Amino acid sequence: MRGSRENQGLLSCTQFRPYGTGGAMLWILCLALCSLLTPTRADPGALLRLGMDVLNREVQNAMDESHILEKMAAEAGQNRPGMKPIKGITDLKVKDVLVPVITMNFMPRVGIFQCVSTGMTITGKSFMGGNMEIIVVLNITATNRLLQDEETGLPMFKSEGCEIILVSVKTNLPSNMLPKMVNKFLDSTLHKVLPGLMCPAIDAVLVYVNKKWASLNAPMPVGQMGTVQYVLTSVPTTTPSYIQVDFSPVVQQQKGNTIQLADAGGAEFPEDYAEGSSQLLLSATFLTAELALLQKSFNVKVKDTMIGELPPQTTVTLAGFIPKVAEAYPKPKPLVTQIRINKPPKVTMKTGKSLLHLHGTLEMFAARWRGKPPVSLFVLETHFNLKIQYSVHEDRLQMTTSLDRLLSMSRKSSSIGPFKEKKLTGFITDFLQEAYIPVINDVLQVGFPLPDLLDMNYNLAELDITENALVLNLKLD
Repeated sequence: MRGSRENQGLLSCTQFRPYGTGGAMLWILCLALCSLLTPTRADPGALLRLGMDVLNREVQNAMDESHILEKMAAEAGQNRPGMKPIKGITDLKVKDVLVPVITMNFMPRVGIFQCVSTGMTITGKSFMGGNMEIIVVLNITATNRLLQDEETGLPMFKSEGCEIILVSVKTNLPSNMLPKMVNKFLDSTLHKVLPGLMCPAIDAVLVYVNKKWASLNAPMPVGQMGTVQYVLTSVPTTTPSYIQVDFSPVVQQQKGNTIQLADAGGAEFPEDYAEGSSQLLLSATFLTAELALLQKSFNVKVKDTMIGELPPQTTVTLAGFIPKVAEAYPKPKPLVTQIRINKPPKVTMKTGKSLLHLHGTLEMFAARWRGKPPVSLFVLETHFNLKIQYSVHEDRLQMTTSLDRLLSMSRKSSSIGPFKEKKLTGFITDFLQEAYIPVINDVLQVGFPLPDLLDMNYNLAELDITENALVLNLKLD
């Protein structure tokens, strides 16, 4: 259990360099070169930057949740495989473990250098027959190498090079003992006890952290339309400022067909995010592939005569734009409008603005009574844009749209003879805004899953639309 003492006297791990003093120049050179070599493009798919803010939280949470130092202390006096008895001390116990102070630094192309500063009291029967008490303050240092698990394809940290550095040692051994004898005894005792006792704590913490990646590449549903799976493109890269994880997302339809992602077109992170922060980038091509799952749901048939602020959807209203309709239908008939999207939806992004491009046909019918099928009046080829507003709800990316522009409209066929399509521009634009857009927004409520990793709370993220990408600036609870 943790002692009540404050963690005063702990030597800050910032006083240690991952490569030691002799490698300081090499370390600086490595930082400079790695900053030049660091890839910043997501091509295609998604890109994650994990800053030290997230990693600090995860390691600290793992340390707290595992209670690993306390468990190690409790097991100190037990006979365990590989633990040799220590000459001159019996009934070994560890108590009053200090609250650890954890410091981490990125090691480019390697992983993370970790230092845990803590302290404890070691007690037992000394070789002189009395009770012995050693108060130790120490640093546990290790390199947590970032790898990719060959079986699962998931990121994983693996500890190596664990060392114990003694900061201070105090003992109640009699002061009249020869200093050399005391130092020899303490050196022998501590070097036998501490590595086997404390180094497994680093491994145990990493087990907890690695579990937080476990669901990362699992397929996640998009309603009943298909799934999205975040698959790692390669081993995550460690840079001087963050860990970079490249994804090649797999977007799969319910029937099993995979939707191929186009080239990302140069999606990249802006350079103005705070040092140590974390971001998730979703390229426009990835969002385009996700929306392709919903393409069939964008086909809509509207039979209602009264819709919002629109005039009655009848042949009388339509005749005000196309007089030939009145000749063909002197008596009012309800209109039926069918929109079919015949090309995959496409998302484009410029800084501050995102558009959804829809290409398809708009066919208008005159309804008939007594169960007879409606009569087609005309078919228009259309291309229109919707403005997209992004948000996050329940860790899923949400989209809400509004009409931006009706870009083009041309007559494909007509049963009422030729007419000027431009005269319908206002009528069709109002129809899209009042009748079609609400249906699209209902479909989009399904949301798109975000990567499931490290207990990330995406609901707190700040969203930025950049060139060819949406960036989620991730925030901690």
